Amino acid sequence: MKFLLLLCVMVVCCVASGRASTGTTDSLLTELNTALAHKQQYDAQRWTRIAALTTAFRASKGSDAAKFDLGLRIYDEYKAFKYDSAFVYSQKIMQVAEHLRDPGKIEVAKLRLAFILLSSGMFKETFETLATIKPGRLSNADKVDFYFLQARAYSDLGDFNQDAVYRPAYYVKALAYTDTALQYSRPGSYEQLSMRQFLALKNNRLAEGTRLYEQIRRLPQLSLHQLAVSASTAAHMAFVGKQEDKAFELLLVSAIADVKTATKETVAIFQLSDYCYRRGNLENAYTFIREARAQATFYKARQRQIEISHISSLIEGQKINIIENQRKSLKTYSTVVTLLALFVVGFLFIIFKQLRRLQKADKLISLTNRELRTRNHELHQLNNGLNEANKIKEEYIAYYFHNNSQYIDKLESLKKTLDTQLGNKQYTAVQKLTDGINIKKERNDLFKGFDTVFLRLFPNFISQFNALFRPEDQVQLAEDQLLTTELRIFALIRLGISDSEQISRMLGYSINTIYTYKTRVKNRSLVPNEEFEARIQAIQAV
Repeated sequence: MKFLLLLCVMVVCCVASGRASTGTTDSLLTELNTALAHKQQYDAQRWTRIAALTTAFRASKGSDAAKFDLGLRIYDEYKAFKYDSAFVYSQKIMQVAEHLRDPGKIEVAKLRLAFILLSSGMFKETFETLATIKPGRLSNADKVDFYFLQARAYSDLGDFNQDAVYRPAYYVKALAYTDTALQYSRPGSYEQLSMRQFLALKNNRLAEGTRLYEQIRRLPQLSLHQLAVSASTAAHMAFVGKQEDKAFELLLVSAIADVKTATKETVAIFQLSDYCYRRGNLENAYTFIREARAQATFYKARQRQIEISHISSLIEGQKINIIENQRKSLKTYSTVVTLLALFVVGFLFIIFKQLRRLQKADKLISLTNRELRTRNHELHQLNNGLNEANKIKEEYIAYYFHNNSQYIDKLESLKKTLDTQLGNKQYTAVQKLTDGINIKKERNDLFKGFDTVFLRLFPNFISQFNALFRPEDQVQLAEDQLLTTELRIFALIRLGISDSEQISRMLGYSINTIYTYKTRVKNRSLVPNEEFEARIQAIQAV
């Protein structure tokens, strides 16, 4: 009898616990949908902060530490909000740091650039930028960011590649960099706890990760964005531990915080859509995947757009199938009701309601079809961009191999001649041979080859470049001239080489000369300086 009583109590407790969990999830779902309904207000708050900071930045004269700090604050507002703008301000703070000739600030600017490159899914550029950073010039706080960014880069690369051969090595590097970052972190700080949570996830120490999340939640100055990141990590650990309901609840917490902070670089709402889809909750799945797609497009997170496209097609396809089935069922039912209406007048009301539902279904199908066409257009544009990049690579690879083979032939011929002359002790002939090497001509031939290939890829580049200037300021070319130095600098920028130091090495000028050329051209243009390079990037290849 006592055993039966105890068993009943246990069953009642389990049922009550399940209902409480469901109630929490339902309330969080309601809160998330409410936040999404007001997301424009949250976005407007961020835009207001950005506008105030931008005005102060533009009003600041010259380049000083205060302007650098203002640029950092603007960058911080953009870094999880809009990639393009964050990239622009990472370049601006770099320019200020270089004008200040402050090595520490230059490294900080590089670190900020690397962060958004990784957020946008540009792994190659991220690692190239990180490789140029000298951590010895960073403060301890920035060293934490530097080493943990290295860890995140290798971890994300492993997740993205999904390759059984290379992924373990990436994860080992991620763990090693995290250990280094921990050495510079302050005990008990959010940064230290979040990195320990990251290590717990990577080492499958799920119970420890859960405890760390609870510690993070209790931090007195915890921001909503920090809560979102930590909750998302805890949700991943809950999924691994087969606690899907707990994971769903944590993802809701993370997504709500992301919406309220106008964070666009996020995965929580995308993972929520997948969770809802697998459980047949298509209404929320469709709402969340649409929001995830909008966030990824707004931020320009390349790898996230690719991930979203797969689940988006499944959800939208399933939604269309359900609507089509509902439509067929409604037609059949309407026919039956119409026949019965000959005998029962009261059924007319039911028929009217069913027809109204059918109209709503048609509108929903039309809306879905329009959105599908929009997605197809976006994919078409993305494919065009990839085709253009491939064509540029093919042209310049062919050009590279052709030129290198010619230089190798020249070197081989020169070596044979030198061997012969040195063997015969014809030192005067050797001197005459070396004097005959014209470095300037070789460099001009290199430029001419580059110009020829570039204009074959971008035949309208000069005319579209000149369209950005008044007629009296447009570039005028000699009859046999392909590109001027100014045009060649911006041709390299169009090909994606935006680092002034790299351009200076390629063209054989000092970096100050490159800055002078760029500034002089931008000052003559009809568009604002900060938009000029973006307009150059928009010039299309053939």
